[in-house]
Amino acid sequence: FPTLLEKTAAEETVTSSFASFIHGVRPEHLSEVVRHRSKRMILDSIGVGLVGSTTRVFNIALRYCQLYASNAVSSVYGRKGLKLSPTLAAFTNGIAAHSMDFDDTWHPATHPSGAVLPALLAASQMLPPSSKPDGLDFLLAFNVGIEVQGRLMRFSTEAHNIPKRFHPPSVVGTMGSAAATAKLLSLNETQCAHALAIAASLAGAPMANAATQAKPLHIGNATRLGLEAALLAARGMEASPLILDDIPGCSGFSAFYGEYQPKPLPLPANSHEFLLEKQDVAFKRFPAHLGMHWIVDAAMSARNLLINYSGSFSPSLIRAILLRIPVSKYINRPFPESEHQARHSFQFNACTALLDGEVGLNSFTDGCIHRRELMELLAKVLVEHPEDNLANFDKMYGEVALVLENGDVLTGRCDTFYGHWRKPLSRESLLKKFRSNASHVLPEDKVNSIIMTVENLENLPDSSQLSKNEVQAQFSAPNDPVS
Repeated sequence: FPTLLEKTAAEETVTSSFASFIHGVRPEHLSEVVRHRSKRMILDSIGVGLVGSTTRVFNIALRYCQLYASNAVSSVYGRKGLKLSPTLAAFTNGIAAHSMDFDDTWHPATHPSGAVLPALLAASQMLPPSSKPDGLDFLLAFNVGIEVQGRLMRFSTEAHNIPKRFHPPSVVGTMGSAAATAKLLSLNETQCAHALAIAASLAGAPMANAATQAKPLHIGNATRLGLEAALLAARGMEASPLILDDIPGCSGFSAFYGEYQPKPLPLPANSHEFLLEKQDVAFKRFPAHLGMHWIVDAAMSARNLLINYSGSFSPSLIRAILLRIPVSKYINRPFPESEHQARHSFQFNACTALLDGEVGLNSFTDGCIHRRELMELLAKVLVEHPEDNLANFDKMYGEVALVLENGDVLTGRCDTFYGHWRKPLSRESLLKKFRSNASHVLPEDKVNSIIMTVENLENLPDSSQLSKNEVQAQFSAPNDPVS
């Protein structure tokens, strides 16, 4: 008699529905909204990857990968003429994308683009000239990777909130990378299912490594290991055909989430509504955890109130600084000691905004983190966790109340920051961010060329040109990383 696993595998399953979707979805299923939003994501991800190639953590990873430089066919962000094997190029570029925590964020919470784009850039250069995907194929594969991540996160209510156990891109990002690469490589349905199952065995990283140099490895590994999963499946490796299904007593993908309720992904007929159509992403204006954007905007409002109140911003007038924030242990850091801790500190970002009137790339240098004026402000910070302020990027808010020495209280609040999906960056703002990031390693003509290439990606005859000619620096990398 067949076992439960054997009987279920022979029927339509959640896993097989995802495989059918990956294999069967076509470019015409991409609406204009999805094309527009996903090209914004690609452009932003390249930009944060380029500026990320100037960081210390990127250089550590790059030096490691250069120890294993065989089959060097894929380009590296910000390094003219340097190539690595496809998987190691994906790994280093993924690290660059998340090295400053400057990459996009979705809801439910994950960083979708950095886990997918580097794998596709590397794979497109790996393929022989006769099999090079064009720009529309590339854009479709990218959206497959984003869609799979979004669908998987909707299998559990746990995924909707700021995470506590696994860093989401290390889980769903690995699966999205595998799905995107499987699509780009034109794997058949069975191979697509195996790619997802193999990726599940390579997924997962703990939240304890947030705010450390290891956190960018989560994105690097997600995009690299998803690519490896697809390459292994393409070469005949098999894995569980029920990896996404809820099989009692035999956890598959459900091992990563509680309250797991998987749903099939319908095979597109004449149309398909991608999740990106309904749920846009958030683009960050400065390089820090997304939650910091609420508290920075609230702090800026409070700062302006104090200037209007007294004629200038004078820290000596402030007795206490009250932050009303959600409960989230890994971003509640009263006195951060490093760049990566500072990017994950409500207290640091609020006080930096109060003191400087802005938060930017240079805010996270050692000199800025340890200055006396900032330490004095940090010592005045108190934290409250209102019950209605949920640890959820769709529901949270930030409040900064300045309690003055004379007893007056000035309060700034942010419910939706500029860059959130409810208040998306304009084209001008997104291009300004990209130009600022890319200009750290590219001359102006190359920066403009990338913008034009991405905005017209559907018309690119060979998608490998996006990485081969556009993302490599045209001058030497800086000796001193910006962070």
